[in-house]
Amino acid sequence: MKSGRKVYFFSDLHLGLPTDIPAVEREKIVVRWLEEISDTVAELFVVGDIFDYWFEYKYVIPKGFTRFLGKMAEFTDRGIPVHFFTGNHDVWMFDYFPEELGITVHTKPFIYEHAGKRFYIAHGDGLGPGDLGYKFLKGIFNNKVLQWMYKRLHPNFATWLAHRWSQADRGDEPSEFMGEEKEALFRHSKKILTNESIDYFIYGHRHLVLDHPLGNTSRIIYLGDWITLFSYAIFDGNDLKLKYYKPRDG
Repeated sequence: MKSGRKVYFFSDLHLGLPTDIPAVEREKIVVRWLEEISDTVAELFVVGDIFDYWFEYKYVIPKGFTRFLGKMAEFTDRGIPVHFFTGNHDVWMFDYFPEELGITVHTKPFIYEHAGKRFYIAHGDGLGPGDLGYKFLKGIFNNKVLQWMYKRLHPNFATWLAHRWSQADRGDEPSEFMGEEKEALFRHSKKILTNESIDYFIYGHRHLVLDHPLGNTSRIIYLGDWITLFSYAIFDGNDLKLKYYKPRDG
């Protein structure tokens, strides 16, 4: 890693979701943060649910998000590798990001090695035991035939339908840390450790900020969100730390 360069991780912006802070203002905040760190980024990991809904047709992509997409293109144009992990809200991402923005898209967990450390990175939805209903639903979302059928819908209707679904499908995840034995991502990570040596497990999805030991040498990281927490992780080549961004006025 070049001197002063760092690896950054963030997730769960949910652009398009109505919140106390309007989505366009949250987009401006994350773009401002990205601008402030741009001279120190060695690699950027965007760990899912950046959009509250995303579906690509052959010639159509969702309206909006131009500030964020432009900043991603600026990073890749400068030679900064950007990794995007699909989440449960932006699962329908196909070729637009790789072809137009030069971003690597991950639809499954990814093991990343850097500066002698190994990172297991995933959005986190559907991992670990239980939650069979969601896993069945995720299989439907990833079915190629059903995706083809969905594409036959007019984008206006499909987007309206998706937003209605998104609003109805909230509140399933516990809002507090439940302890190692009850957290599916902890149980999943422990299973991975039986076959792999991992220093850091990094997840989005839970909207919690957490840095917790796992075994003797591993740590599990929950990245929080950019709805109310404005949190992220940074790896400087030696250690990984969770931080909060404090948006400035104006």
